[in-house]
Amino acid sequence: MEKEKFFNPVFLISLIVVVIVVALGAVATESFGEVANGAFSFLVGNFGWFYILTMSSFVVFSIYILFSKYGNIVLGDPGDKPEYSTISWFGMLFSAGMGVGLIFYGVAEPLWHFSGPLSTIEPLSTEAADFAFRKSFLHWGLHPWANYSILALALAYMQFRLKKPGLISSIFIPLIGEERVRGPIGKTIDILAIFATVAGVATSLGMATMQINGGLNLLINVPINKIVQLIIIGIITFLFILTAVIGIEKGIKLVSDMNIALCGILMLVAFIVGPSVKILNNLSNSIGLYISGIVPDSFAISSDPWYGSWTIFYWAWWIAWAPFVGTFIARISRGRTIRQFVMGVLLAPTIASFFWFAIFGTVGIEVFDKIGTFATETAFFQAFDFYPLGSLLSGIAVLLLTTFFITSANSATFVLGMFSAEGDLNPSTSKKIIWGLLQSSLAAILLLAGGGQALQTGSIVAAFPFAFIMIFSMVALIKALKNDKENLKELKDEIS
Repeated sequence: MEKEKFFNPVFLISLIVVVIVVALGAVATESFGEVANGAFSFLVGNFGWFYILTMSSFVVFSIYILFSKYGNIVLGDPGDKPEYSTISWFGMLFSAGMGVGLIFYGVAEPLWHFSGPLSTIEPLSTEAADFAFRKSFLHWGLHPWANYSILALALAYMQFRLKKPGLISSIFIPLIGEERVRGPIGKTIDILAIFATVAGVATSLGMATMQINGGLNLLINVPINKIVQLIIIGIITFLFILTAVIGIEKGIKLVSDMNIALCGILMLVAFIVGPSVKILNNLSNSIGLYISGIVPDSFAISSDPWYGSWTIFYWAWWIAWAPFVGTFIARISRGRTIRQFVMGVLLAPTIASFFWFAIFGTVGIEVFDKIGTFATETAFFQAFDFYPLGSLLSGIAVLLLTTFFITSANSATFVLGMFSAEGDLNPSTSKKIIWGLLQSSLAAILLLAGGGQALQTGSIVAAFPFAFIMIFSMVALIKALKNDKENLKELKDEIS
């Protein structure tokens, strides 16, 4: 009986698919990269509009839910209290949702937009600087967190309110019924969730590996090559699997709390040694640009290749991350009201990201003429070479990269275990180990197949079918809220 439960269809099929992808990448890395590039070009060229409209719909829906009559409903039984303190809850969702991307792009993204904006904007100009901050705020602001919020809220509601399994397919019970969800349709949804998760996290792990390698190169002259990167993946794989096996309370929560502390220290020191007044000016100016331009920027797209390389890539990347981040956020959110949940997931990380990019974007742009040629994975460290305490800040950044790497991967490993264990909120150690090893293997294969470009394309291809699942999840949540007689009774009691 135990053996049948372990080898359920979702686990077996998704395991076979991921193993085949890893094997193909291992034996034909060049062809793997070419196929990924072809898929990337096709999706960006033909479906960029789809990503733009889909992500914007998530923002609109999240804001609607935030102010709706359902805001006071508890994600759980009446009287349930949050399992984790607000700080720890925020630390875990922030670490899982953004993780290494903040370090990877904190300096580099504003520099890229500043030096290579849209073709209608003069590079290195004041207009280019405004463009750099506005777009960085867009890419790391409300849109990605709304993307996480809708899936996490729907899953938390079904999981804790209606007592359904912790599976993405459970969200669709209000639409197609429990019998169909437990059949081939539901199994397909859960397999897609697993594949999207593995590909999305592998993208992040690969980026973190390249940047840790770049940081160690500048700090202690460790060479930048594939061998070193594979060693880094191996060491950190051991660490994140260990913390995933330990569990949320002792493993994931502890590292997430450490992440928040390190982020705070890094931002504070960077603000003090950096151009503080200009940082505050850019923060204020960029928030204004973001708010005034959020509607046109949310729907903007053209034939300029900048959109495919940046906004569309980001939207696809966030969608690829939604299954695991959304599931993990749902898992740690029992006892919060819908309004508390949406405000926490939507607003707090967005504000933190604004401060992050204002600080590190300004730090980079101020020394752009001194940096010269830069790579995304080393831009952070190159910029701080020109500031006091630069080595200290770079050392903290490498440590933070490592802890973010661990937190993102162990959260994903935990969630993959849930997906492949029929929604068990405490999956077996063996399944967590299996998925941890496969995620790292795919990250290594993608690095060998073409570095950053192959990593980007892998996440976009995986995200495409899952975008449709997320669109329907909004419909399913509204239907579930309207049909839940217990909720309607609570709402009437509150009004009276």
